[in-house]
Amino acid sequence: MRITMIGTGYVGLVSGVCFSDFGHDVICVDKDPRKIEKLNRGEVPIYEPGLDALMARNVEAGRLSFTTDLASAVDGADAVFIAVGTPTRRGDGYADISHVMAAAEEVAKALTRYAVIVTKSTVPVGTNRKVRQVISEARPDAEFDVASNPEFLREGAAIDDFMRPDRVVMGVQSERAAEVMAEVYRPLYLRDFPIIATDLESAEMIKYAANAFLATKITFINEIAALCERVGADVKEVSKGIGLDGRIGKKFLHAGPGYGGSCFPKDTQALARIGQEHAVPQSIVETVIRVNDAVKLRMIEKLRNLCDGTFNNKTIAILGVTFKPNTDDMRDAPSLTIVPALLGGGAKVRVVDPQGRREGERLLPGVTWSDDPYKVASSADLVVILTEWNEFRALDLKKLAAGMSSARLADLRNIYSADSARAAGFVLYDCVGGKATLSTQR
Repeated sequence: MRITMIGTGYVGLVSGVCFSDFGHDVICVDKDPRKIEKLNRGEVPIYEPGLDALMARNVEAGRLSFTTDLASAVDGADAVFIAVGTPTRRGDGYADISHVMAAAEEVAKALTRYAVIVTKSTVPVGTNRKVRQVISEARPDAEFDVASNPEFLREGAAIDDFMRPDRVVMGVQSERAAEVMAEVYRPLYLRDFPIIATDLESAEMIKYAANAFLATKITFINEIAALCERVGADVKEVSKGIGLDGRIGKKFLHAGPGYGGSCFPKDTQALARIGQEHAVPQSIVETVIRVNDAVKLRMIEKLRNLCDGTFNNKTIAILGVTFKPNTDDMRDAPSLTIVPALLGGGAKVRVVDPQGRREGERLLPGVTWSDDPYKVASSADLVVILTEWNEFRALDLKKLAAGMSSARLADLRNIYSADSARAAGFVLYDCVGGKATLSTQR
């Protein structure tokens, strides 16, 4: 099949590359000529493990190409995927679908034969019907169908998620569209991965409901963590105990500094706004948003307590600033709240992150960057583990503590234990949801 992918951001590029690996002929389109030039040179503009090799293989095989010319890319396509950004709109928290609508109008003008226009972007309920209306008004003679095909890709594991999905959701309105989508995902059908066909509105809602539920699990365990600290329980044991219940499951029950990234913050806000718009308030989701913001502020106070009540003139080493490991994504990362608070309090902040510097230099002005965790910890008053990169899971804690001015560790990802920190020579240690008695004393 011939597939056009509009947008070469995270979702569009990963999806386009993976579709080409299915054996389809894929053309990826983007308005940014610099991005297309990079892609044509074989350079991947995002960090996703394995994506560079997969892209190179399919370009070499002649199944994958990149262009800024949308009209030529759409001409003759069987399926046109719209995978442009839907950022949170300022002022009301609603998802901004203006880029989706603009893409739909351009596609309408370029259609030369029947095609299925597939919305891959995360969009509010009702958007696909608006896409149909925009195309019909722009080209009353066009023969097309509209489909909703939300993505469920985890950054850092996106290729595996695409190739071995928990499910594929397809919202369709006609038998013809369903047949085209079935052919697009034929390799997954053949391997019996779950394919769910729904109406447009249900497909749109599935995406929001899934992300909101996962965000709720994270926020729930973070609230339990705060309570554990007060009552003397250990949230890691609590998480294990409840996660073994098959009705609950162990995933997304890891306490930390709050969720971030490109999906959960944006999608929970959008779902809350959809509920308000339809007079069905999503009270749980609204609370999740509020609590997640409070969790980040609670982390700041935790760090302040480790710094004797003030950040002024303290040197603080931050290990990890991306919202999660195995990505360079900084969107809504806890670091964007925590690091500015440290700087604003008068701290000198040093940062090390395997992939975060490219975006971090712009988003976190005033910090000093390094590639060496021991270097940033040298003469520091506090080390903070903020992202659980594998590089930070096997640190030589003795070496880390020995080089510090005051050996204090804030493990906001619960990688290490208080006992191991104490044995390494740290005089103060704190984590998220650990027993208060586990903090060593000076």
